[in-house]
Amino acid sequence: MSKQVVVVGGGVIGLLTAFNLAAKVGQVVVCDQGEVGRESSWAGGGIVSPLYPWRYSPAVTALAHWSQDFYPQLGERLFASTGIDPEVHTTGLYWLDLDDEAEALAWAEREQRPLRAVDISAAYDAVPVLGPGFKHAIYMAGVANVRNPRLVKSLKAALLALPNVTLREHCQITGFVQQDGRVTGVQTADGVLAADEVVLSAGAWSGDLLRTLGLELPVEPVKGQMILFKCAEDFLPSMVLAKGRYAIPRRDGHILVGSTLEHAGYDKTPTGEALESLKASAVELLPELQGATVVAHWAGLRPGSPEGIPYIGPVPGHEGLWLNCGHYRNGLVLAPASCQLFTDLLTGAEPIIDPAPYAPAGRLG
Repeated sequence: MSKQVVVVGGGVIGLLTAFNLAAKVGQVVVCDQGEVGRESSWAGGGIVSPLYPWRYSPAVTALAHWSQDFYPQLGERLFASTGIDPEVHTTGLYWLDLDDEAEALAWAEREQRPLRAVDISAAYDAVPVLGPGFKHAIYMAGVANVRNPRLVKSLKAALLALPNVTLREHCQITGFVQQDGRVTGVQTADGVLAADEVVLSAGAWSGDLLRTLGLELPVEPVKGQMILFKCAEDFLPSMVLAKGRYAIPRRDGHILVGSTLEHAGYDKTPTGEALESLKASAVELLPELQGATVVAHWAGLRPGSPEGIPYIGPVPGHEGLWLNCGHYRNGLVLAPASCQLFTDLLTGAEPIIDPAPYAPAGRLG
């Protein structure tokens, strides 16, 4: 297939879409308004699971399961080809004092996932630094986290090594070019960039771009703030989550604590109020962080969408235009499956899962 495909947006979804397409089409051009991967892909925690997987629809679950199983081999492949290790780090995850523990366990039995109730004393034995007072725990073995900035770097390096892929950073897309009812390219500050197919993977900005065609995509920016501590490498052996906040250990002892959920438009300014709230959550989860230094504090914008179900597939009435966006809190979690499903659809291959729940048809205003 000798098509030229333009991917608008260079986050993990856009980069992995380009990586998959490169083996199937003639040329791929990735355009990003800034540096690739520096928005929500950089800012997130990287847990390779929805925070509360049982609270999501089967559509999200199907993508999550496929991705979780695929992530280790993706990490190994990127490391082998680029020398940059995305650090897919399998630690397992403890949920503490859930209100809907029964629903979680019922979901696990139904979906055949390795989530189970554990005695709270076993949780404290496994995670000795856990704060006092927790009463109940459930645990899922095999849950990994990926070091998302390193994943972005490795994907970028892999794409730069491919002869038929071009990365255009600091390339502002202002609209789409149409001819005879078909989208035939994008408008940039430097002129028209022609394409046989255009893929919109612009995260929280996707809705703004579709609006130039008179289409309403219900994707909006949702701010999330995180903090980072540096501890000993063996300080936290497992991810832990309570009261909507989580702590994620990296292999080198960095501990991420997040995150907030704020509807603040495109404002990405970290705030003192969020910093204090996150520090309080960190100390409640892991009291030894009381005296630890916060080495970083940042904010990112998630592409909020109804029920967190992404839009994957062609845009009705605008031949040549495709969506792979709107992953809300689970872009990193769902990326491998979303991008493989998207590639299957664009190239006419047998889709890895039923694409119907993600189709833009009927979901755009």
